[in-house]
Amino acid sequence: MGGSSRGGGRGRGGPPPPPPPAGEVNLVLTHLGGGCSVCAVRDGRSVDTSMGFTPLEGVPMSKRSGSVDPGMLLWLLSGSRLTLEELSDGLEHGSGLLGLSDGLSGDTRDLVASPEEAAALALDVFAYRVSREIAASAAALDRLDALVFTGEIGWDQPEVREAVCGRLSLLGVEPPAVTDVDRDGVVSPPGARLPVLVVRPREELQVARETLAALGRPGGGGGRP
Repeated sequence: MGGSSRGGGRGRGGPPPPPPPAGEVNLVLTHLGGGCSVCAVRDGRSVDTSMGFTPLEGVPMSKRSGSVDPGMLLWLLSGSRLTLEELSDGLEHGSGLLGLSDGLSGDTRDLVASPEEAAALALDVFAYRVSREIAASAAALDRLDALVFTGEIGWDQPEVREAVCGRLSLLGVEPPAVTDVDRDGVVSPPGARLPVLVVRPREELQVARETLAALGRPGGGGGRP
């Protein structure tokens, strides 16, 4: 794999290889928003995800902790440090970007604009954990055709995309050449070893598809409603 595309490595001056058919594509999808997850896609199908028994596992989120050491949770529950309800509320509503920034904000827009050291720390930890999860997900694939960002942060926070991509040079990822986007497309430099794409989140489109499928109407499943 090593970040090579379907057509193998290529120089910056060469034309990109044709994209593989949708049913043969290998991707890492990175959904960053209020909730966050990373997904490995092999031959058009999901084969791994950063989520576990619940969506709480994985990367830090706006207010959710992401993965933490179970030993720490046991320690917090022992010795009357926290009740089960307090621990549950903290993991679900007081952790992630909000907790890492010392309560400043769970919104990356606020943190990017803030001069506070805690804001910078939260963003740095977030970018590191996302990049680490991307690299781990890539291990589930025998090649990587593209890295895709979506979700409100992935779509609309170029500072976060740049910080994540800057940690993934081993996969052939280069810092994005395009920062402000207004449509789906490639943001990596021309001739980059691994294309990086940004796709606008469209959860409502999938809800419409699933609804039509449940009703047995045309357009349900994979078609356009």
